[in-house]
Amino acid sequence: MTLDREQVLRSAAALLTRKSTATMDEVAKAAGIGRATLHRHFAGRDALVKALEDLGIQEFEAALDAARLDEGTSDEGLRRLIAAVEPSAGLLSFLVTENQLFEGDQVNEGWNRADARVSTFFRRGQERGEFRIDLTPAWLTEALYGLIGTGAWAVQVGRVATQDFQYMIVELLLGGARRSVEQ
Repeated sequence: MTLDREQVLRSAAALLTRKSTATMDEVAKAAGIGRATLHRHFAGRDALVKALEDLGIQEFEAALDAARLDEGTSDEGLRRLIAAVEPSAGLLSFLVTENQLFEGDQVNEGWNRADARVSTFFRRGQERGEFRIDLTPAWLTEALYGLIGTGAWAVQVGRVATQDFQYMIVELLLGGARRSVEQ
């Protein structure tokens, strides 16, 4: 029987998004393989996390492509992005909390590419007059990542209904928490 590496990674991602401190034994069990088999493919937790990082970046870049951020209004682009990223939101949430991925000078270039694309999207929205200009594109990018991660966690623990994930993120990011006078 051949090991389906992507299936092992997806099983690991599913477990680690629920329990970030899971051991390699727990990861192997979740993937339905033995610990020795897991270690033959991933020498340790660091190697597994790096492979998950590659998968997460690949999925995030695919979501950015699918969102067609330069088409239509900024609101529409943001809604498409949240919809496209939702299936991998848990994995992304796990990855952004893994400090080892962002320390030193060996940061995966994929994060920089993704950040640049999202910041460009927010800057373009500001230039069109569709987004607030008092918040930097970098801050809006970080706020988006934070909301995606928090939304994924809230759905996972049952504090937010799955069907509300997209709506809550988009509405909070676009409208802010401040209640307008008309409401």
